[in-house]
This record gives sequence, C-alpha cells and structure tokens, in this order.
Amino acid sequence: MGLAAPYSVGTSLPSLQRLPSLKPQICNNYSSPVTVSSHRHAKCALQLQPQPPPPPPPTATVAPDESLVKRRTVIGLLAFDAVLAYSSLNSSPAAETPPCEFQVAPSGLAFCDKLVGAGPQAVKGQLIKAHYVGRLENGKVFDSSYNRGKPLTFRVGVGEVIKGWDEGIIGGDGVPPMLAGGKRTLKIPPELGYGSRGAGCRGGSCIIPPDSVLLFDVEFVSQA
Repeated sequence: MGLAAPYSVGTSLPSLQRLPSLKPQICNNYSSPVTVSSHRHAKCALQLQPQPPPPPPPTATVAPDESLVKRRTVIGLLAFDAVLAYSSLNSSPAAETPPCEFQVAPSGLAFCDKLVGAGPQAVKGQLIKAHYVGRLENGKVFDSSYNRGKPLTFRVGVGEVIKGWDEGIIGGDGVPPMLAGGKRTLKIPPELGYGSRGAGCRGGSCIIPPDSVLLFDVEFVSQA
C-alpha cells in the first residue's frame, strides 16, 4: 500500500517540521518589530509610525525700494504741508497789503513811494524811460505801458506830459524827486491832469472824463 497524500482526508496534519520556520526579525531602518517569513516570496509587513508634516517653506522677505520709500515720504510731507496751509487760510484772515498812505503837496498832488530807487534823480529836460499804469478813481485802467511791453520815453519837466507827472517825478514844493529804479503812486487832481476837457473824447464819450482825478503807478526805469 502506497503512502497516503499529505493532505488526505482522515490523515494527520503535515508535520510542523515540513513548514517554513517562523521567527521574529527586525526590519532595517525601522524601530517596530515585525514577523518575517523565511520564504523567499514573503514580504516584510511594516507597521510605520505616522511622520510629522514637512515644515512650511520660508517666507521670502523683499527689501523695500529705497527710492519708492523716499517718494512716498515726500508725497506724504507735501500733503501734510498742504493740509496745514489750508487750515491756516481758513483759521485766520488773509494778510492784506497795507494801503498806500498819500502825502499831499501844496499843489494838490498826492504821492506815495512804494519803492525808493537807488539810481540818480531825473533832471529837468532830461530824456528818461518810465513804465506806468493809469487808473480812474473807480479803479478802471485806461492805459498801461506794461501791456505794450515798452516804457514811455520823454523829456521830463518841459511839458511833454501832464503837470502832475513832471512834478511827481522831478519833485517840487513838498515832493521829493524820484530816483532811478523807484516806484511811486501819484494821485493827480484835474488841474494837474486833463482838466475840464478830459481825454480820448469821441462821439460824446471820453476815455478820461472831464474833471477826473487820476491815479498813476509810475516806475522810473532809467535815463534814456
């Protein structure tokens, strides 16, 4: 009778000596002990411990642009100055230019020096250059050499201009002479101006009405 099959029904279990030997081993690089079969197809059953998450990448710090910082600083300072200036204008009344205080000569001519010149004074019959703005008492400007871009050239003190101009520039009783580079405002009564005839009259209307008091801002530029 032949040998019974090792796994036949009714036979004893195969001998343990025929089974692959099992023994506990330690997998390399891991701390947890696992059971490894000596069979060449067996695999190491790893029981891995959870690993901590990787650290977040470092945040790059970008240095601010120095020129941009300076521009922003300047803009901020300018804005601050503008706020201060606006507050100052609204918190206090605006500074007003003091009015010109006229001195009146015996002839009736009134004058006020806005700037005393440093050059030589004009001499009667001398050719000089002068800029001017002429106004009526109501403030209306009727003539200006500045608008023409050229000063008036004339001989002073010989009647080429109205009497108020000659006296106001050369000087006279109670009126000091103007010096080159000086600026003076003259208030000329009608008798030293255009009198009862007026000036620039045409068709019943005059640029300078009769008996007008005239105001002239005169700048003695230089000798011609």
